[in-house]
Amino acid sequence: MNNIELQAETRTTTGNGPARVLRREGRVPAILYGPASEPLMLSVGTRDIETIFKESSVSRSIFNLVIDGGKETKAAMIKELQAHPVHHGLIHIDFYAVDMTRKVRVNVPVVTTGKAIGVEMGGMLQIIRRELEVLCLPHAIPQAITIDITNLDVGQSVHVEDIQMGSEVEIPHEVNFTILTISSLKKAEEAEAEEGEEGVEGAEIEEEAEAGDE
Repeated sequence: MNNIELQAETRTTTGNGPARVLRREGRVPAILYGPASEPLMLSVGTRDIETIFKESSVSRSIFNLVIDGGKETKAAMIKELQAHPVHHGLIHIDFYAVDMTRKVRVNVPVVTTGKAIGVEMGGMLQIIRRELEVLCLPHAIPQAITIDITNLDVGQSVHVEDIQMGSEVEIPHEVNFTILTISSLKKAEEAEAEEGEEGVEGAEIEEEAEAGDE
């Protein structure tokens, strides 16, 4: 994975007012923090970060933050993005400093290739885990975990221990859980009906929106 260079500037003001001024000037307030350094208040260009968003998967990207024109450079990942609830413009970015020699945990999407034999025979592909957590050095973060489903028949599944990622990438797990399966159409429809009956009550919200500005 290539590192993405991003120009950043230090800032000394905090609070809603100065943050709004920065955004009017075409910049997004940000903060850089990590286990081995004090938090550093930053801002980045709105156009710069939006261009990167269009070209890269930022949740798995390593950024080289070039601070104050090159006085120092920090490797970081995006820990959290805050967007406006109405117009969805960025209002704050949390960067997390990373050590390129230490492993990180990152969620990576699962994608499939081919068309399963079981689907050709009338079955249905059910992807149970659309993302998997991997443990690896920052330079080895995969863009996706690709699974060839061509030879899967109805009733067959792919489990985490079936995935071969090579020596650089580990998928931490305690049980051999199922990633995807080819179900008969009837069983798939029954599973969907059961999910529909549970409704919103069984859902959990994993993300928290913070209204405040740094």
